[in-house]
Amino acid sequence: MRARSEAAEFKYKYGYDITPDLLAKRMANLNQVCTQKAFMRPLGVSMILIGWDDERGPQLFKTDPAGYFAGYRATAAGAKHQEAFNYLEKKLKGDEQLSTDDTVELAIGTLSSVLAANFKAQDLEVAIVTKDNPKFRVLTVEEIDAELTRIAERD
Repeated sequence: MRARSEAAEFKYKYGYDITPDLLAKRMANLNQVCTQKAFMRPLGVSMILIGWDDERGPQLFKTDPAGYFAGYRATAAGAKHQEAFNYLEKKLKGDEQLSTDDTVELAIGTLSSVLAANFKAQDLEVAIVTKDNPKFRVLTVEEIDAELTRIAERD
């Protein structure tokens, strides 16, 4: 919620949308302030922020409670995040651009590999945002099932 208000305030003040890297930096700075004062409780969550920059294209940032933020091609947070990060790093060695379907397949494959589970379409919730369709869209169960079928046929 705070990120949305920061973005809205920036747009009101400067007349254009805030870039994802600047928003990530602002959120990291706000998190870091909590670590400096004894009477403030530090935030205990990481935030993954995605956005589109007209000059740089898609951007992905991760902030932590200490105020550190970094950009990534792919990242994970939560339980077993290091295993997921290692898996993604292995799969994304080159500089090739992935299609939307390949990106969804990589996300599902990462979850499946790290958690050592076979998922059903009802077990997953996947959302996508593309340059052509910048609205946040949650995939239907049928679309997720089609992706799972595609993954199973490849294996």
